[in-house]
Amino acid sequence: MRLEPLGHRHAADLAASAEEDRSVYRFTWVPRASEVEEYIDLQLARAAAGKLAPYAQVEKSSGRAMGATAYWDPRLWPTGDGLCAIEVGYTWLAASALGTGLNTEAKFLLFRHAFENWGVARVDLKTDARNGRSRAAIEKVGARFEGVLRNWSRSWVPGEDGLLRDSAIFSITAAEWPDCRTHLARRLARVPDRPRGIGNLTHSPDS
Repeated sequence: MRLEPLGHRHAADLAASAEEDRSVYRFTWVPRASEVEEYIDLQLARAAAGKLAPYAQVEKSSGRAMGATAYWDPRLWPTGDGLCAIEVGYTWLAASALGTGLNTEAKFLLFRHAFENWGVARVDLKTDARNGRSRAAIEKVGARFEGVLRNWSRSWVPGEDGLLRDSAIFSITAAEWPDCRTHLARRLARVPDRPRGIGNLTHSPDS
């Protein structure tokens, strides 16, 4: 897995990835192939505003962009000196990439950079409270469930336009990161036919 800053060079791969099996995206908004260019423009606009750092999730063996993810909702220390916390979100993968270890490796890279380069106190993750698959995946990467915030954010479920969803909130703190790091490395080592070594973040943002 390689995480590359999202750009229009990833559009064709993302369009193909998004259309593999739409049934896996019941609770997550993922652009249709025809919407990918606009989706990238929107993510880049959020990045320019300092709200988001979007990445393409690229499978090293094929060079194909299999999905996207991002840092977002940056919060500063009370002194204003550096990041206190960041959320990992806006994540989706092609149906064929689910269960392959790519999500685990991407989370490892994002968490490691946040804790070891930025020195954050916590990393947040959240999902629709009804999304059992996503909740299980978040727990498997070592995040701790903190609770459900009711009517917290927009629902992406078809037929629920204009409605709010309950969001399940998870986090990893700086004190928990060493054990989480070991846990993730062990999980990645067990992935069948996985090349040795951990992937990389390219052109990581400075703040």
